Amino acid sequence: MSRVVAYVDGFNLYFGLRSKGWKKYYWLDLCALATLLLRPGQTLEGVHYFTSRIRANGRNGADMQRQTSYLEALETRSKLRSHFGHYLEKPKQCHQCGAQWMDYEEKMTDVNIAIQLLTDAYDDRFDTALLISADSDLTTPVSVVRARFPGKNIIVALPPNRRSHQLTQAASGSFIINETAYRRSLLPVQVQREDGFVLQRPAHWR
Repeated sequence: MSRVVAYVDGFNLYFGLRSKGWKKYYWLDLCALATLLLRPGQTLEGVHYFTSRIRANGRNGADMQRQTSYLEALETRSKLRSHFGHYLEKPKQCHQCGAQWMDYEEKMTDVNIAIQLLTDAYDDRFDTALLISADSDLTTPVSVVRARFPGKNIIVALPPNRRSHQLTQAASGSFIINETAYRRSLLPVQVQREDGFVLQRPAHWR
């Protein structure tokens, strides 16, 4: 069997789903999705999920709770490992009126993906890497892995409304994940943690 490891760019996937109005697919079982995307003769070795925890700002308590529930639900999947970046405070200014405010920019996701992809390639943990992202910043690590390990494949699976010509050209192949795959890969409405606590799919995501 050909070994596959999946690398999920959480923000790229989330904003792709959001752009389609597909909140109903936020409660997504990433292991089930990756398994569904396998070809005959392939086996899923693991899934790496890259994201950042929402920063508290006094107005997003419900968003934080939904994300926490989701992250804890994913922790019940034995083949999945989560990797966290962080938000960096960044000043913004309106070019028309000159108004200024502080915003937050997510950092480290693309770096974390690149490091994990390169590490797994050097440690020979996969024959095929399944990269769920359309972030062009990942073009260089994909090119390096393919150059150093010509026997390994990197397949880019594009989230909704997300495209990168550079990234898909650097990869061994690419395809767009269709809606049926998301629909068939949802977590159960109730997910039980190891300690017995039952996590509920957020009503806002139905």
